[in-house]
Amino acid sequence: MSTALLVLENGQVFTGAEFGAVGETLGEAVFCTAMTGYQETLTDPSYHRQIVVATAPQIGNTGWNDEDDESRGDKIWVAGYAVRNPTRRVSNWRATTSLQDELDRQGIVGIAGIDTRAVVRVLREHGSMRAGVFSGAALASHDELLARVRNQPEMAGADLAGEVSTDDTYLVEPAGEPKYTVAAIDLGIKTNTPRMFAQRGLRVHVLPSSSSFADITALGVDGVFLSNGPGDPATADAAVNLTRDVLGDGLPLFGICFGNQILGRALGRGTYKMKFGHRGINIPVVDAATGKISITAQNHGFALEGEAGEEFDTDFGRGRVSHVCANDGVVEGVELLDGQAFSVQYHPEAAAGPHDAAYLFDRFVDLLDARHSKNGGNA
Repeated sequence: MSTALLVLENGQVFTGAEFGAVGETLGEAVFCTAMTGYQETLTDPSYHRQIVVATAPQIGNTGWNDEDDESRGDKIWVAGYAVRNPTRRVSNWRATTSLQDELDRQGIVGIAGIDTRAVVRVLREHGSMRAGVFSGAALASHDELLARVRNQPEMAGADLAGEVSTDDTYLVEPAGEPKYTVAAIDLGIKTNTPRMFAQRGLRVHVLPSSSSFADITALGVDGVFLSNGPGDPATADAAVNLTRDVLGDGLPLFGICFGNQILGRALGRGTYKMKFGHRGINIPVVDAATGKISITAQNHGFALEGEAGEEFDTDFGRGRVSHVCANDGVVEGVELLDGQAFSVQYHPEAAAGPHDAAYLFDRFVDLLDARHSKNGGNA
């Protein structure tokens, strides 16, 4: 196999072999601790413009199938992929091709055969940083490659939700008669999320990130969902203003990941870029009210300011930091105390990941039930 290079912004270079497509890719180098679910990771729109370093030593064993993609059109969203030991033989009855072939087909430049543990140590010590993967004709002197890496924009200040959002509204129906109708704002939504709503009898209109409050009210929905997505939440003023309109109207609201940061900003909280973020499917989160711990799937490099159980005033009533990470105390959820709105930083749709947090979809249905009852049985 021919040579490939992973070049980090701090000047460190890791030499490996071509993996996937050959060429050049630039992005922010981040690491993911998940040992399974690489297909869901690669197709998660939240990884847009990021080069993912897999901490699991062997990747690709189960190949690639037609069922586990987390984006419409089966699109791989990562900028690049860095692994230690790509499997030589696929072994899974659902596989339709290999990971290597799918990366090549979609033009995703990767690198294999590097010490990913060493890369992760660098990223944990110095933080996520700009990087590039180079192979084939894209190879050049280390100084030239480093210049290319450093000339790309940083993730802080990046407005990316519009780049991954749907262009047109589409509908996901439940199997039977819909109980309620929800507007899901696509900031980078994963395909399993509307399915989780549909399993609970909810009709879901998935709307572009550029949608207005008038677009939502025109659908006559019973509640609003804010999805996961990539980029810096400090740039998402339009989504924040939309959320404030929803809260002012009294519609129930539920958000995850990027949606948690959007709700937090709408409630007056600030955000910041984390040193290396949370990316994996084994991250413990504490419910500040009950002390209950859930093992969660996460993918975020930004977070809300706050502390466990902290209460604060908002334009829509009292708010509270509802969840924090057991590892480092990072805010993992906020809510309004009157119950109208809540959000979490993790991925309760769990694709891939544990199912500890699936109850949050039921909690949202409970909010819709409460509003329905309050309105005398009218939506």
